[in-house]
Amino acid sequence: MAHSRRHQRAARSDTPYSEALAAFDERVRLITPDRWDSPTPCADWSVRDLVNHLTAEQLWVPELLMGTTTGEVGSRFDGDVLGDDPVAAWAAAAEAARRAWEVPGATELTVHLSFGDVSGQDYLDQLTTDLVIHAWDLAEGIGKHTRLPGDLVDFALGEVAGHGDLASSGMFDPPLPVPEGASPQTRLLALTGRRDG
Repeated sequence: MAHSRRHQRAARSDTPYSEALAAFDERVRLITPDRWDSPTPCADWSVRDLVNHLTAEQLWVPELLMGTTTGEVGSRFDGDVLGDDPVAAWAAAAEAARRAWEVPGATELTVHLSFGDVSGQDYLDQLTTDLVIHAWDLAEGIGKHTRLPGDLVDFALGEVAGHGDLASSGMFDPPLPVPEGASPQTRLLALTGRRDG
């Protein structure tokens, strides 16, 4: 994602990352037992698959911020990381990731991702944007709380708007057209191949 203007900022409770964690967490806690196998806007991902993906992403954070490479972590976070208590697994991973970002200087580190080295701030912004978009996917999957917080929508829109066709990354469907005057959430979702509402 584009390099952010929010330099040298730890992930305190008032940062976009912590707010995005909280938004996703709120929706995880609304999942009823009958909804874990429900489909989501992410092709081939159920609600459980989606939560598993975001949980694994948070599990990576402490490792990568300590300088570990993806090769060194290997397949440790592949497959099912939720076990018998998905909500507890998510909550523990999210808390560990949040604490890792609170270490002074975390955003100034060099992080070794699979596609190359990035700054800690860029990695943080990518994680935040992913949480925001997938919070909507989860909300759609469970049929609750599909309106995202406006400040998080604005953050994620600012991160993705300058990247053109995100489908070329292989992580998103082709962008969708939006009517003139569309809301920021509708524009954000359309850029990532999702139709709001």
